[in-house]
Amino acid sequence: MDGVRRSPQRLAADPSRVVTMLFVPGQERFGREEPRTSAVVARILALDNDEVERSLDDIAARFESRHRDLIGTFRRHADELAERLDPQCKLSETRRLLLGATFTNEYAVEGAALCNPSMVAHPDQTGLPAGSLRFVMSVRAIGEGHRSSIEFRTGTVDDSAEVEIEVAPPFATRGVTEPIPLDGVVFRSELRRLRSDGESADYVLDALGQQFTAAELEERLGRLQVQLATRRQDGSIISLMRRIAERTYGVRFSTDTSLAERVLLPAMGAERNGVEDARFVRFEHPDRTVSYFATYTAYDGVDIAQQLLETTDFRAFTSSPIVNLAANKGLALFPRQVRGRFAALSRSDHETNAVVFSENLRIWENALPYQVPTQTWDVLQLGNCGSPIETDAGWLVITHGVGPMRTYNIGAILLDLEDPTRIIGQLREPLLSPAPDEQNGYVPNVVYSCGALVHADTLILPYGIGDSAIRVATLPLPVLLDALAAGAPVRSSSSAISR
Repeated sequence: MDGVRRSPQRLAADPSRVVTMLFVPGQERFGREEPRTSAVVARILALDNDEVERSLDDIAARFESRHRDLIGTFRRHADELAERLDPQCKLSETRRLLLGATFTNEYAVEGAALCNPSMVAHPDQTGLPAGSLRFVMSVRAIGEGHRSSIEFRTGTVDDSAEVEIEVAPPFATRGVTEPIPLDGVVFRSELRRLRSDGESADYVLDALGQQFTAAELEERLGRLQVQLATRRQDGSIISLMRRIAERTYGVRFSTDTSLAERVLLPAMGAERNGVEDARFVRFEHPDRTVSYFATYTAYDGVDIAQQLLETTDFRAFTSSPIVNLAANKGLALFPRQVRGRFAALSRSDHETNAVVFSENLRIWENALPYQVPTQTWDVLQLGNCGSPIETDAGWLVITHGVGPMRTYNIGAILLDLEDPTRIIGQLREPLLSPAPDEQNGYVPNVVYSCGALVHADTLILPYGIGDSAIRVATLPLPVLLDALAAGAPVRSSSSAISR
């Protein structure tokens, strides 16, 4: 039987893909000292005009070609320092820009690694040859301190299932964070999960309704603050509700940015150490409209939380909390409702694959396990590699299994279309294991994916190699379905295009 083909193209981390960030001396990521802002501002103000001119010219020559609108960034960062300046102090534009530049640093979003892709059909399919598909591929970019962000690549699959990933644009650009409405049902569910619901929480939420703004929440929390002496709960409920509120936000990119230059950086406290392993899915609603959802893991350095991204155009995104009683990590949404309810793959413990159903995309509980480790290659744990793919034969689920030497392998199962808790096909051997040239990396002996698609009757499977690079494997869908039905192994091709 024909086997898996590995593409010759690899995407590796590019340390030249940098974004600008506000830099506050004394508040470096691992530092604990007081900020030195006032002293630095005073030094900039003391420079003579010639030195200011020379310094800004040098900065522009070295950095302007690396960023979109670098001067605008300097202006915005200088505005952050307005309260540190004497109102009577009138800065020249050049000195103002140098001040902004001094409080700016570059962050290499891919400085350490690039891995764990997911792939969905692009919302714009115009201008393509017949039989071709344009795709969006999300990637996990890992930078300094192992902090992860979400980046994107675009490309096409032709009618022969040949995959071409386009070269990334020269700029990496961050979006603007903006407030969006908060959800009362999510608040109540998360407080209940944390066992912090009660009289004080009801006092706040009962007055706010189903949706409310952050300002409205703050006003209500202020009223609660003055009553704490007569209430049984202490002030911790106030800080907890603020942390939940912080987890709901929007990100918007300028229309003059291309999709592949947009970067979703950590934007709130629960994400301070990274946003990890986004599993994107093209979701078709009952009214046939389409949204793109992604579940991802937010990591603050100690605890994890799950978040839901939503977009229709990959330019404006919302992120909101997932109240997840059904899984520890790795929630992956089905691409449509099943029997009138939302459905998702989950891992109800640290090792077992499960399905969970819900009336609300942001609240999940009561997982139904359907697969436990049974093979040597998945003896340590199982998980999914992204959202199920609907086929005539059933729901195709790409899985991962961890075996001896902490080796991550990719497998596959087939679930019943009407009852996705029932396995109707399963590979007994891995679909993909680390090849000899894939064993080394940032994390060795790992092949891992966060989402595949089917086009031209072929499985298109992007996958991470050793948490360091990305490759694409393809396999004819009928071959895979036959192997699933027979419980037979799928072996890698030795053809020239497999390396």
